[in-house]
Amino acid sequence: MYHPSQNLKNIWNLCWKEWQSLFHDKIMVCFILFAFTGAVYMQSQGASMELQNATVGVVDEDHSTLSYRLVDALQLPYFGTVVQLKHADIDQAMEEAKYTFVLQLPTKLESDLRAGKSVNIQLLIDATVIGQSGIGAQYIDKIIQMEVARYLQQPEITEQPVNLVLRYAYNEGQNYEWFGGIASLIQNITMLAILLTGAALLREREGGTIEHLLVMPITPTQIVLAKVIANGLVILFVVFLSVILVLHRLIGVEIGGSILLFLFVTSLYLCFCTGLGIFLGTIVRSMPQLGLLYILIILPMNLLSGGFTPLESMPILLQNIMAFVPSTSFVSMAQAILFRGAGIEVMVKEISIVVIAGIGLLTYSIVRFRRFLEQQG
Repeated sequence: MYHPSQNLKNIWNLCWKEWQSLFHDKIMVCFILFAFTGAVYMQSQGASMELQNATVGVVDEDHSTLSYRLVDALQLPYFGTVVQLKHADIDQAMEEAKYTFVLQLPTKLESDLRAGKSVNIQLLIDATVIGQSGIGAQYIDKIIQMEVARYLQQPEITEQPVNLVLRYAYNEGQNYEWFGGIASLIQNITMLAILLTGAALLREREGGTIEHLLVMPITPTQIVLAKVIANGLVILFVVFLSVILVLHRLIGVEIGGSILLFLFVTSLYLCFCTGLGIFLGTIVRSMPQLGLLYILIILPMNLLSGGFTPLESMPILLQNIMAFVPSTSFVSMAQAILFRGAGIEVMVKEISIVVIAGIGLLTYSIVRFRRFLEQQG
């Protein structure tokens, strides 16, 4: 039996070896830095679901003052430059995906409205642009109704018995960049923690250093803990930099809660992720196999954890399953801390799920790794 100080010394030396091995891998270092800087920023800016600079074509068959006003009302930032089309060009323009919306204003539009007649205005929508198509149709309908009412000097708003007053909390500007940036950060934490620990174990096997470990006075538990601690601390460090420099300063996210609390729950979640990485590293023989398992296991776990789509929109059976997956609990805790400024007292259930799953998976990974070393020996 080792003295506790000797155990800690062995773990520290193994951690130092892990850091040296990682930092000598320049490609991996660049990948880690990019994942928590450039990737977070690009996903927050490029995956917006808001209506912005939508392409619009207009077929104006009326050429009246009203039709000109309707066209001029389609302005930035929601719509880009409006392009005048001929009726014969509509089908080709839609097939070539040049425009998300094509608005067709019929002849006698203004005269029929002044005569009190009902007029149909056709709006063609490219529904393959699923995010903007539904929102844009509502915007265009609202703009047309308001402009027609103003031009014909009709009352725009009638008296309603109930007045709904909206108050947006935690993200008053409704910035999708905030949501996208935090979702990207959470996803990359899961991805990097699993890949780093799995790759670290595979490096030992492919580099032949696993035989060296077998003859050293160290235990499988020390080896696993060293890989978990070393790679976990690297992830925590880049996560801290990403929250401060990328999310807060570059993207402009207003951090509602304690960053230290967020790092604490992240460290608990990393126990689960690194344990899963060790487990996968013991059952695969190469990096391509690890990549395939990531696609089959980790990618669905990320997509179904509530980071990008709400759990309420999923089937009930899937909701019940994902409620006990640690990634779902981590997404809930991260959003509660960073957006709503929640304290640890409201996250007891989520922390319990993450801790129990992390300890259980880490323990099982140590057992599997011990069996793996026995087979090697």
